Order: sequence, then structure tokens, then C-alpha cells
Amino acid sequence: MNYMTVAAIIVAYFLVLFIIAYITGRKADNASFFLGNRRSPWYIVSIGMVGSSISGVTFISVPGWVADSSLTYLQMVAGFVSGYFVIALILLPLYYRLKLTSIYSYLNDRFGHNSYKSGSLLFIVSKTVGASARLYLMASVLQLALFDALNVPFWLTVVFAIGMIWIYTFRGGIKTVIWTDMLQTLAMLGAVAITIIYIGSELYPNFSSMVKGIASSDMSGIFVWDPGSPRHFLKQFLSGAFITIVMTGLDQDMMQKNLTCKSLKEAQKNMYWYGSAFLPVNLLFLSLGILLYIYVNNLGIATPERADDLYPMLALGNYFPPVVGVLFIIGLVAAAYSSGDSALTSLTTAFSIDILGIDKMPAKKAKRLRMLTHIGFSISTILVILGFRALQQDSIIDTIYVLAGYTYGPLLGLYSFGLFTKYRIRDKLVVIAAILPPVLTGILDFNSMNWFGFAFGYEKLMINGALTFLILWLIRTKEKAS
Repeated sequence: MNYMTVAAIIVAYFLVLFIIAYITGRKADNASFFLGNRRSPWYIVSIGMVGSSISGVTFISVPGWVADSSLTYLQMVAGFVSGYFVIALILLPLYYRLKLTSIYSYLNDRFGHNSYKSGSLLFIVSKTVGASARLYLMASVLQLALFDALNVPFWLTVVFAIGMIWIYTFRGGIKTVIWTDMLQTLAMLGAVAITIIYIGSELYPNFSSMVKGIASSDMSGIFVWDPGSPRHFLKQFLSGAFITIVMTGLDQDMMQKNLTCKSLKEAQKNMYWYGSAFLPVNLLFLSLGILLYIYVNNLGIATPERADDLYPMLALGNYFPPVVGVLFIIGLVAAAYSSGDSALTSLTTAFSIDILGIDKMPAKKAKRLRMLTHIGFSISTILVILGFRALQQDSIIDTIYVLAGYTYGPLLGLYSFGLFTKYRIRDKLVVIAAILPPVLTGILDFNSMNWFGFAFGYEKLMINGALTFLILWLIRTKEKAS
């Protein structure tokens, strides 16, 4: 695709985002930046959250992932859906009852100051790394599609990508993100659907033939029952449920959007619809992946070394018509920015409220510190993305879930202990529960084949959380919460 066409698409796309940002940020203050004045329509939040969860990683990695894992990812997705119902029934009522802005404030009331700070810092580290991994993928494709032709270095591409997010979110915050994410989710899903329609029309005479072709593919297997496999159904399902609980229910980014809804009932309605949509949406991406591999095999096209490069190679090369390439660029940018903008906003919220305590400051000082924090996290994200440049992972989505198993595990343990026991803990010792479990989990994972005869998969998150729970039990006090 001509690089000038790509540039025109990106400029037009950002103009639309800036218009939305201007409208939603005209009268913004700290209250609207953090919670959108709790006036967001639940259905707008729901659509936007689909895009935030999927991100550019799903847009590119999931289609390429099917060659290695077939449709076994759907086992995890089924677990995701069950996890959303747990969030709606257990966590959302807690957050609304306590009227939280930062969800980690709960840990302060339940355990103490050190637990509160530890929980927020765990999120900040996790989200910074995870969001950077997602945006790294998008920046790499933009580099290939546009900036290499302009002789722009990768670091400058990253600065441009993050700078655009900062520009349209720095004033309106979550209020702007809610509306831009809705637009970006629709753009992303539209791009995938039209790509499927094009490939299907090239390979099959009608829709039913295409469905049969996908179903009969060697990559259409879903269930794995080998107990030694990291993709065993029960491992994948439970891992999916717990990943959802921690990466959505214990994640300031995703919960901040829920907390912008007008009431608990609307927030729960959002979670039910959003969770139910996750299975068909991921099936759409996986079906695209199978079609992409069938397409290259039929035409004798060599597959790229990295699975993540398959969809970009076909969309940006001369294999698909220009309209598909245009939609790919729009879909990729939309997918990446629908997760990147909310991540940057939630990081600013967590650090501003939990670490700096700006909710207790005069409004003028609070606003200044909030804006400086927003700039600081923009710079931090740029630096982490440049660090990811050195990694050559075959599939970034796999990397993200592995990292989540280590970084979100202590949060799972902290919240589980707080919700399901009445004990208080020796708050000064909570750092042990935040640091030691990931180390122990890493040791177990490294030696799992030698010690147990099987490899750990994403269930490392559950092991990490259980170890954290155990350590909290050991440092509990006789005092109980009222």
C-alpha cells in the first residue's frame, strides 16, 4: 500500500478523535477525568470495553496464533465469560458500595496503608508493561506501513503514537476515552468482518461453504484433554476465569470505566453484555486466522517467521485489494488506541489518587499534579516500548498472559483474602506477600517438568494467588474486620 495513503488515513482518523476529545473535554475537571461524573451510558461503556480488552494484540496475534494452538484459545475465552459474571456479582457491588475512585482504596480500609500502596503499585507495574506490549505491536506495524518509507526511526514512531494518545486524553480523561473507545471498537470489528468477507469470497462460493471450510480445517480443534498439556481444558478454562477476574475486576483501567456508569445496576448490565459478547468476538478473530492460513496455502505464499506478521503482511502487501489494507490500518490503530488510551488514563488515576493523594489537595494543585503525572506515564510507556523492541516474541499475546500470571497474582491473593476471610494482617509485612509468591511461582514453573512431569500454562496466576493467600494467612493477626 502507498505510504501516502496510510498517512492520509491516520491523519483523518486522529482528526475524528480530536473532535470527540474537544467535545467531551470542554468543561472537564478532575471529577470528569477520573469518573466522567458517573454519567456514562452503560451500552457505550460496554462497546468500548470490548475494544479495550481485545486491543491491537488480539487484532494481530490471535489470527496468527491458530497455527500453533488451533481454536484451543476458546477454552480460555469460555473461562473469561464466567469470570465476568463473578465480577458483576461480587466485585462491582463492593466498589459501588464504597464509592471508590481507585479500586485499591478498598485495601486501605481492609488491611492498611502499606497494602493499599502495594496493591496500587502492583497494578501500575502490570499495566505499564502490558499496555506497552500492546502498543509496541501497533507501533511496529505503523513503522512497516508508513514510517520506514519516510526514514523515520522507530523511537520517533513510538513518540508520535503515545503523543497522540496524550493529546486527546489529557483534558477529558475517562470521559473522552468512553466515547473514543466505542468508535474504535466498531472500526476494529468492521475491519475484521470485511477482511473475512473478502477472503471468504476469494476461497468459497458462499457463506455456508466458508463455515464448512473453517470447521474442516486442521486448525479447528478446540478441546484438549491431555492432562500433561498446558492447554488442557480445565487448565485453560480456570486460567481464563481467573485472568478475567484480575485483569478486569482487579484492574483500575477496566473498572474505572464501569464506575462511570450511573448506578450499580447499569454497571452490572454492562458487564453481562460485554462478557457475553467476548465469545463470538474472539471466534471471529480466530476464524479470520484460519482463513488467512488457508489463503496463503492455496496461493503458495510463504508464511512469515513470526505468526504476528501474517495478517499485516497480507493486508499491507499486494495480496489484498487496497480497501482491505485501508481497513486493516484503521482497525489496527483503533484496536491499539482503544486499550492504550484507557491504560494511560487509569495509570494516571492510580498514581494520582493512591500514591500522590491528590483527592485531598486543593483543586488547582490537584489538576497540575494530575497533568504532570499524565505526562510522566506517557514518557514511561515510550521507554518500556523501546525496551520491548529488543524482544523477538513469536506471539505478544502469549507474553502478556505469562506476565499477567506473575504481576496480577499477588492482587488476586490480596483481594481473595480480604473478601473471603475476616482476618486483618500485619500490614508492614505485606511486601513479602507482594514479592515472594512471583519468585516462588517462577521457580516452580522452571522445574515443573522435572518435579511434576508436566508443564505449567497460564494457571501460574492461580498458583501465584494461592501462595499470596497463604503468606497473608501466616501474617494475619487475631484482630478481625468488623
